[in-house]
Amino acid sequence: MNPTDASSNVEILYEPHESPPLSLTIGLGFQLVILNIGGIVLTPAIVIRAGGGSAEYLAWAVFAAVIISGASTILQALGKYRIGAGYVLIMGTSGAFIGVCISAMLDGGPALMSTLVIISSLVQITFARKLSKFRRILTPAVTGTVIMLIAVTVMPILFDMMAQVPENATISGVATSAGVTLLVTVLLAIKARGFLRLWSPMIGVVIGAIVSAFFGLYNIEMVQESQWFGFPSGGWPGLDLTFGPTFWAFLPAFIFVTIIGAIETVGDSIAIQKVSWRTPRAPDFRTVQGALSADGIGNFLSGVGGTIPNTTYSTAVSVVELTGVASRACGVAIGIILLVMSVNPKFLSIILAIPDPVVGAFLTVLIAMLFVLGMKIVVQDGINYRNGLICGISFWIGVGLQNGVIFPEFFDNFAAGTFENGMVSGGLVAILLTILSEFTLRRRKRFHTQLNISALDELQSSTEKFSKQHSWSRDFTLRVEGALEEALLILCKQTEENKGDGVLELIISDEPSFATLEFFAGDTKENLEDRIALMGSDISTPDVERNFSIRMLKHLTASVRHERYHGTEILTLKVHKSTTTERI
Repeated sequence: MNPTDASSNVEILYEPHESPPLSLTIGLGFQLVILNIGGIVLTPAIVIRAGGGSAEYLAWAVFAAVIISGASTILQALGKYRIGAGYVLIMGTSGAFIGVCISAMLDGGPALMSTLVIISSLVQITFARKLSKFRRILTPAVTGTVIMLIAVTVMPILFDMMAQVPENATISGVATSAGVTLLVTVLLAIKARGFLRLWSPMIGVVIGAIVSAFFGLYNIEMVQESQWFGFPSGGWPGLDLTFGPTFWAFLPAFIFVTIIGAIETVGDSIAIQKVSWRTPRAPDFRTVQGALSADGIGNFLSGVGGTIPNTTYSTAVSVVELTGVASRACGVAIGIILLVMSVNPKFLSIILAIPDPVVGAFLTVLIAMLFVLGMKIVVQDGINYRNGLICGISFWIGVGLQNGVIFPEFFDNFAAGTFENGMVSGGLVAILLTILSEFTLRRRKRFHTQLNISALDELQSSTEKFSKQHSWSRDFTLRVEGALEEALLILCKQTEENKGDGVLELIISDEPSFATLEFFAGDTKENLEDRIALMGSDISTPDVERNFSIRMLKHLTASVRHERYHGTEILTLKVHKSTTTERI
């Protein structure tokens, strides 16, 4: 795959490792906080009120949610010690947990809910460490579909926000405020350059808030009544460590929702990589593992703190694409601002006072951009019959369940209504269809050998036997063996400190129109996809032999995909069968 195929055409002004001016860093941090603080605060409020929690516990849970979101956002931005993505990924409370958390509170109280959150977070941390084992399931078709379903899940909420008419307000005031916000934001997204582009999210929201104030929609009383500094006086619910029948009844649902949230994080961490570099790069799955680990730690802290679990908020991807600022310094600024807000009710109330129609109108633009990015991820490897089927069925089942038109009488009461969330239900369908399609692929052979050029004869001999079993033509077999040889040469040369004792695993698969070679090796120096995509016509570099192997590999294969995990490199080659080299 050429990583430029699904790239964004947006000019990147600051890459992740670059530092914008301090004023811009803080300003963009404020913009993202403004856009996401409502979700961070309102999600625990919804759960606790619906679950019968006390006012004291509600104050504590909101405080804990804000402070944990800030800390985990900083972890994501720093990306140290295999924890965090190293990109701008804002963390906040997860709406996917609303159904199961309310049910757990009603049946067992907040202490039981906290324990369930802690245990399910350990599953996510383990999932992050073993991510390479799930690579056949977390395909671009699955992650892209989940990202598109985020829009399906969120858009109805945004439309409701834009239609909210506060007491003593008029529908014309609401419509005007939302319309101005939407119009200004879209115009800036299309036309803004330079300074205006950098501040376009803030400008759209501020202008909308000013217009709303003329109609009496901005809640100035909330700001006036809030204090400048304060901590909750109590409310921590503790933990329920009895592990009784209620715990075991809810644990599978919590684990499932955690895995779906993890898939959302996978999609977000792939998406943020695509929009953060001037020269597009292939996704680095070590970054994905780091994002999942930070997400899991955020969930663990949420359980300890007695609040709702975390997840990545996709708005960061759209804001980076809109502004062209991908500096991780902005992610650190977001986290610090959230930490300050957690003990500053006045500061928090200034943002929460912005009326729902203004916030909903602006977020509509960002979520629409996110939907398009999800489509790009789905098509990055090409839409074949299998991927198209998985994406199409999963997406529309998610839409149907989100809108309550698929057996609502059953799903309303099944698993605490969890499957009425389009992202959860559609994501599960995508996973199940992908697993099912993998089971149907039986033409596969696995080989183990040393990562050394001396293993070439053994591998080619095994490939020859495999080709006879599946009636490959001689020309096609030679092309596969040629691709195998060049890939082995490159891996032996790329693998760091390779002394001939590395282990290589090769899986050969036969499908109707192509053969797939999958190489599992140790850590390499660079991503081969990027090297192929950036390769020019000049081969007069010092490493002529290696460049020649890369060019030959590009010539012999239809696609090259290089996935890099901590401790594992997976190089996947597809060699297509032409009309003259089909099976005889």
